[in-house]
Amino acid sequence: MAGSTTTPPPPPPPSPLHSTYSSPFITAFNRLFAAVYSAAIFALFYHHILSILRSSSISSSLISLALLLSDFILAFLWVAGQSFRMIPVRRREFPQKLKRVAEDSDFPAVDVFICTTDPEKEPPMSVVNSVLSVMAYDYPVGKISVYISDDGGSALTLFALTAAAKFAKHWLPFCNENEVVERNPEAFFASTNDEFWNFDTEKIKVLLESKNDRDMMGHSLPNLIYISREKSKAFHHHFKGGALNALLRVSATMTNAPIVLNLDCDMYSNDPQTLYRALCYALDPKLKSTLSYIQFPQCFKGVSKSDIYASEMNRTFKINPSGMDGLLGPDYFGTGTFFTRRAFFGGPSSLESFGPFELSPDYVVRKPIGCQQTLDLAHEVAACDYENNTKWGSKVGIRYGSLVEDFYTGYCMHCEGWRSILCNPNRAAFYGDVPISLLDALNQIKRWAVGLLEVTFSKSCPITYGMKSMGLLMGLCYAYYSFWPLWSIPILVYAFLPQSALIYGVSIFPKGDQLVFLYTFLFFGAYGQDLVELLMSGSTFRKWWNEQRMWMIRGVSCHFYGLIEFILKSLGISSYGFEVTSKVMEEERTKRYNEEKFEFGVWTPMFIPLAMAAILNFGCLVIGFMRIFKDGWNDLDKISMFGQMFIAGFVTLNCWPIYEAMVFRNDGGKMPLSITFISIVLLLGFLSIPFLISTYLPYLLLF
Repeated sequence: MAGSTTTPPPPPPPSPLHSTYSSPFITAFNRLFAAVYSAAIFALFYHHILSILRSSSISSSLISLALLLSDFILAFLWVAGQSFRMIPVRRREFPQKLKRVAEDSDFPAVDVFICTTDPEKEPPMSVVNSVLSVMAYDYPVGKISVYISDDGGSALTLFALTAAAKFAKHWLPFCNENEVVERNPEAFFASTNDEFWNFDTEKIKVLLESKNDRDMMGHSLPNLIYISREKSKAFHHHFKGGALNALLRVSATMTNAPIVLNLDCDMYSNDPQTLYRALCYALDPKLKSTLSYIQFPQCFKGVSKSDIYASEMNRTFKINPSGMDGLLGPDYFGTGTFFTRRAFFGGPSSLESFGPFELSPDYVVRKPIGCQQTLDLAHEVAACDYENNTKWGSKVGIRYGSLVEDFYTGYCMHCEGWRSILCNPNRAAFYGDVPISLLDALNQIKRWAVGLLEVTFSKSCPITYGMKSMGLLMGLCYAYYSFWPLWSIPILVYAFLPQSALIYGVSIFPKGDQLVFLYTFLFFGAYGQDLVELLMSGSTFRKWWNEQRMWMIRGVSCHFYGLIEFILKSLGISSYGFEVTSKVMEEERTKRYNEEKFEFGVWTPMFIPLAMAAILNFGCLVIGFMRIFKDGWNDLDKISMFGQMFIAGFVTLNCWPIYEAMVFRNDGGKMPLSITFISIVLLLGFLSIPFLISTYLPYLLLF
């Protein structure tokens, strides 16, 4: 109609930047299986209690109590592990939509934190590759700032980064022009002598400044800042946690980006779109007010075909986090994490005091990062005594109080009311190196064990404080990890007690055909559930077998020694230092690792209980078969003997790499003869204890 006006249709709602989905069938099955398995656990405890009440001697009572304690720990950790399976979710993000609806100026600035300590164990080449890979993100370069903390104060690392800053002027435009996806360059620098360098005080060097430095095409480059903290024996530097807090303060004075990426020095970006994937969640108005961090899984290159040391840890970095994602989100892995800066300064509704206003997460930096005033303030907040009488490390920043500062920080953030997101794209966002030595792998887990126990036996224990703050399921998720080192107790009991009893002809399991079914269901039910989950995650049977083998190896080595280290530390007998995991690839070790041969070539006390368990279980199996052939089944209860021999056989099968290293190998990875000898002597002493008690206890009681 002439002269009439029509109201234009409303604009279509913005398409979502991410989606969430789950599998109702898998969730329902997990819940049903948990109910049935829990009933079986109660039945097992009922029989354990009956065995204790019916015990006719002190020795049988002690055996029953040991089995009850072991099964209680196994049951508790199994129940805690079921919390990951109650509400698992998967996510998918759409970074291309984000790039279509936003201009470069709309994207937030990002500060990248990379920490290194020892140039011998963390080669500068790896640090440089990590730095260049994130500098080359497909993102507005003027909004990326990379901060490197070098706690080792290495001249070699500084030289390498200086060379990398020059190389970046050629590398970044090359990546953009050729649409390179894997932006991790090959090694390009040589070592230098650092004997004339002195790092008694902190050094802060601006290697690249976006406003002034240009690449070969005339485009801006990301900021690149090198920091070596001041250290003093009068003040604790808190290892990696202290380095990250120093980076938080220094970056606040220079750029103060609202998004912070934390990356290990041996990890590099494998996808230039990763930043946009993280922003699909960080910019979501529904999540923004309570979102603390977006966690990407840890992925590794160079893993042996069957992952002999279970280094991929799919359950820890992929399966369990997806279960936590249906609750309040995954725990903080210590790398591959995009934080909102605000999350470091108290809960979503309470801002903690942090120092001068320049450290505020809302502070807008207007001065150039290279000006003297900015550098002076940066030096001030990086000083070794700056954190004295402040809330840094307790309420603000990365939290101190545990060797696993990453786990503890994520835990505290969830308790404060924040949530997190797991982002697990098809293409790995980051890749890192795996330990190619068994000792390196065990040392890393031992350090985690000590740190996790520090959380367990603190006022922030997940069973009490955690459940109260986060709810039952989330508290159980964190309890599963914090009580992780206690796996050592049941593994040690089942590695030594049934076998020793069989040698002495003692039956330790209750009699009855129904109990055979009960033990069979509990064993194969737990193992079967574990196998199915790993296969569904894309793993293989061989990798699963190696993972369950490493679970037992860790139980009698690094978890056990971590528990001892924690007890000694709690008693003030010893203190624990931060051990850097070696990232150096030695040619012979690498060859053996790729051939999937276990590396036992160094002397360590952690190999002694491993060797003892291997020798005992093999000897027990041989003695058991000899008794069967000689006496038949008359002297021992058939069911109990079969159960004890089955355990010995299963452990023996898992110990094949140990036998191989003891007897058949002549390379540099074989078991040291001294460890074998010490293990045999200690094992004979252990097996003689029951004989000595039965022989001399009556005489002692007379006195």
